[in-house]
Amino acid sequence: MNRTFDFLKNRAKVNGEPVNYVSTLDKSLPTCRPFGDPVLYGGKIYAMTMKNKSVSKQLAENNHACIVAYDGENWIRITCRLLDDSDNLGAKKAVLAEFDWAEEAGYTLDNPDFQLLYIAEAKVECRDSDGELIWCEEL
Repeated sequence: MNRTFDFLKNRAKVNGEPVNYVSTLDKSLPTCRPFGDPVLYGGKIYAMTMKNKSVSKQLAENNHACIVAYDGENWIRITCRLLDDSDNLGAKKAVLAEFDWAEEAGYTLDNPDFQLLYIAEAKVECRDSDGELIWCEEL
């Protein structure tokens, strides 16, 4: 898990900011969008969104997802389920503590739309630019 988190948090960056791409299904069609910083809490890798966003609605229908990130040399692919853990106040507090912009953007403990997702049942592959496997792990 530490290799996966390190890659997502510290290596895969666009203009100095961590970015990974999350693919879900929308009425059986694939769709993809960028996500920002992950947070490690309680042995789980978390991401946040709002329940009114399309990604939240898609994951409510089918929580299988694929996450891809690239660091300029190597890339990582995570096939997983993204599970809702929005009732976990400890995790929400940890996520809010990471980002000074979060509260201003509406991510507050009293906002019922603030959704936390964690990566579960994941198979992770890290490959080089030639497609050769560097490492893999399951979360």
